[in-house]
Amino acid sequence: MAIKTKDSTKWQVISHVALMFFALCALIPFLLLLSASFSDESAVMTKGYALIPHQFSMDAYAYIATRWMEIGKSYLMTILVTAVGTGISIIITSMFAYTLSMNFIPGVKIMNFLCIFTMLFSGGVVGSYYIWSNVFHIRDTIWALILPNLMMNAFNVILVKNYYQNSIPAALREAARIDGCSEFGIFWKIVLPLSIPINATIGLMTGLAYWNDWTNGLYYLTERGGSQYYTIQLMLNRISQNITWLSSAAQGSGVTTGSVPTTTSRMAIGVIGLLPVLIVYPFLQKYFVKGITVGAVKE
Repeated sequence: MAIKTKDSTKWQVISHVALMFFALCALIPFLLLLSASFSDESAVMTKGYALIPHQFSMDAYAYIATRWMEIGKSYLMTILVTAVGTGISIIITSMFAYTLSMNFIPGVKIMNFLCIFTMLFSGGVVGSYYIWSNVFHIRDTIWALILPNLMMNAFNVILVKNYYQNSIPAALREAARIDGCSEFGIFWKIVLPLSIPINATIGLMTGLAYWNDWTNGLYYLTERGGSQYYTIQLMLNRISQNITWLSSAAQGSGVTTGSVPTTTSRMAIGVIGLLPVLIVYPFLQKYFVKGITVGAVKE
């Protein structure tokens, strides 16, 4: 049992105060965003933002609800892309990391080097766009939202590899090999069931990346041929652009936008995009912390 001294108590209090400060710095902007989305447009423009709405109004959500069919379809597409992309990413990352964790395999050092090399250098946007569009022909397909950039990254591979090396005893795998278990059987029946924390960690990070992604749709989906694959981020961005266009057109013609809540609608768009993530994250937080802590340690 550790003995608490005056110095340790003092630093513990200081650390708690500092963490509370940083937590408030992260929480207050979201509360302002939420409050503004439920505020009246004129009150926001005249009195500014506040933690409690100056004048409560649902006009922003009512305006967005006029596009409810498009938003609902985009939500379903986002859920599909996130689920499929995250599932495939976990499988590929786990299998690659398992291979890299076994140092006796010929050529594993070269594969480790190539994995780390991708963290430092890339072909750039132009090269990637040319390869995905002209070689793999994924433009205006659902695969344009799944394959480029997000399927696997070296950082996740290194996290999982370190987890396999430091948290799963090598003797356990050796015993399975002696008993005649195949390498795939060891991976599927022993390694994966013991890797729930790290898989939940990379799954959460990858899922967030898929949920928030809009650049793939911007690059590879055209409005004429790929609009049916728009995710929620792309659809909300499109609504925001329409609001901007309406506001600019109204100012240019000398009239007011009237019933279009330009500022508060943008806040409501942000809330709609964040809400599912805020609901899911608390259930995965304990795995996220454990996976990051163990996977980031290398002996």
